[in-house]
Parts: sequence; C-alpha cells; structure tokens
Amino acid sequence: IQRSSATPYGAWTTTTPDDNYKVRPKKNIIDIMVAHEVPYVATASVAYPEDFIRKMRKAKEKIGTKFIHIISPCPPGWRFPSNMTIKIARLAVQSRAFPLYEVEDGIYRITVNPQKVVPVEEYLRAQGRFRHLSDEEIKLIQKQVDERWWKLVKKVEESKG
Repeated sequence: IQRSSATPYGAWTTTTPDDNYKVRPKKNIIDIMVAHEVPYVATASVAYPEDFIRKMRKAKEKIGTKFIHIISPCPPGWRFPSNMTIKIARLAVQSRAFPLYEVEDGIYRITVNPQKVVPVEEYLRAQGRFRHLSDEEIKLIQKQVDERWWKLVKKVEESKG
C-alpha cells in the first residue's frame, strides 16, 4: 500500500500526500536486475499458475542470484473487491501493463503472449487507486504500456542473436 519507485504512474497509495498521486513512471526493476547480470530474472503472476510454477522451478535450478517480480493484486491497497483478485492479475497481463517474460543469461523470452489484448483502461478502471485518472492520463498510460511492450519485443528479437 506504500508508494515506491515501483508504484505505477497515476496510482494513489496510503502514503500519497493529500490528493496527489504518482506522476513519474515506475522503475523497470527487471531491467535493473538484467543490468546487474543476474543469471535468471522473470516476471510472474498469481493468475497464471503454470507459468509461475515453471519459473520458480527454473529459478531453483539456477546457480547464483535469481529474481522474480510477482504481481499479486492487493484488494485493500488497490481498492477492489477481493473476489476480483485473479481477474485484476489477469487484466494486468492481458493489457500488457505487466508482461510475463523471463531473461535467462541475457536471453529474453515472452512466456505468456496474450491472445486477446485488452485496453489498459480496463485494467486501471477495475481499481479504485486509479479512479481519479482522466481519459487523457489513461491514454498516456496506454502509450507508455505500448512503448514498453514493443521495447520488450525488440529485446526478445535482439537477444536471439
């Protein structure tokens, strides 16, 4: 519920002063870990248990540092009913706001490529922490999400050699 440098742009948190919300993009922790040459880095989601378990097993087998960034939505902090937890986690992936991929020894691989991409607005509007955002701000977030996705796709292609 606390704001951090990994908090998404536009999010309200319990430590957000007054009615201000985060106006800077979140840091890409995966890129930071890759820059440190961590042998295995991945993202995972509670909404995709097979992918999650496969990555945990792979990390367990790797020698050296491993880092897995997991999205597990927080109903009270993100302001949505608890019965929506898996749906919110799935929307994060389907909107490409939280892509599922891994970087193994510098090789990028997308592990879940959404068959049907949903607008990031669908993911954001499902959460109270983003309810204050204007349509223009949501368009900006969509642009940022799209740019990050295509940068990831480019990294996948470039790392194939």
